[in-house]
Amino acid sequence: MVKDIGQPPGLPRGVPVDATHTTANAVHSAALRLLRRARAADVGMDLDGPRASALSVLVFGGPMPIGRLATAEQVSPPAITKTVAALEEAGLAERVRSDGDRRVVLVRATTAGRARLERGRAARVRVIADMITGLSERDRRTLDRAAAVIASLL
Repeated sequence: MVKDIGQPPGLPRGVPVDATHTTANAVHSAALRLLRRARAADVGMDLDGPRASALSVLVFGGPMPIGRLATAEQVSPPAITKTVAALEEAGLAERVRSDGDRRVVLVRATTAGRARLERGRAARVRVIADMITGLSERDRRTLDRAAAVIASLL
């Protein structure tokens, strides 16, 4: 029997059966499916997930030491070094000395990196906009409020 793809799976074992955990399960499931759908637009960015994610951190978080980027991406220093090298090779990021402390090397997005990420972001937003176009104004406002609530928790 095939489950209705629009319904979240039941609560995982060991999770309390209450309203908070039921809502958390529904949000988790919807967020994963939404991200999967929006990611389909990423083919135009020509970046794999780790590179797109690191570039996004640099564009929206600003220049940072490579260790801080590794922490933000929750990867090892060797893994982020490889990712940054690939971004540098593609002309999307660069390493620069800090103005405040010349011993510190920062990684920052280049103009081309910012442009590539913005194109990808615009494509994802268009995919999601197409999904919600037919919603009533009330449902659209509900989604807007839910997005604001989730953002305030992050």
